[in-house]
Amino acid sequence: MAASDRVTLRRTDQDDLFQILYIERDPDNVPFISQWTREQHGEAMADPDALHLVIEDAGGNLAGYLIVNGLDDPNRSVCLTRIALQTQGKGYGKEAIRLIVEWLFAHTNVHRIWLDVKDFNLRALHVYRSSGFTIEGTLRDAVLRDGKYESLIVMSILRTEYEG
Repeated sequence: MAASDRVTLRRTDQDDLFQILYIERDPDNVPFISQWTREQHGEAMADPDALHLVIEDAGGNLAGYLIVNGLDDPNRSVCLTRIALQTQGKGYGKEAIRLIVEWLFAHTNVHRIWLDVKDFNLRALHVYRSSGFTIEGTLRDAVLRDGKYESLIVMSILRTEYEG
């Protein structure tokens, strides 16, 4: 679907789900990602309003995955719902974000790509900012997890910002 010399994005298939669930349940990822079942991932894969994509490294190894929702949104606003990586700190996430943003603006009529990120996920906040996303605000105490509330920061990038 989209590729660079370091990363390839391709549609997820059923054979990828075991590794996706493994990545999602990795203790390094659990604080930042809600846990889905195999069935929930399957529904997202089949949804024409969504993209469920695998991130592969240059050797063709599954390095992570991402999900985009809202392809049919009448407001032309899509959500980067999830990105999870098997290994942090190799630049795969930033490259995958660059590729999906580039692909969405080139191949759809989307005007806005948005996401939310937990306020304590400093690494992700840095990557999103350096990828051109702007902070719009904070959803205070928006998620109840293990008896504790967590806040989400909403970020977006507009087509005009990307093209400018």
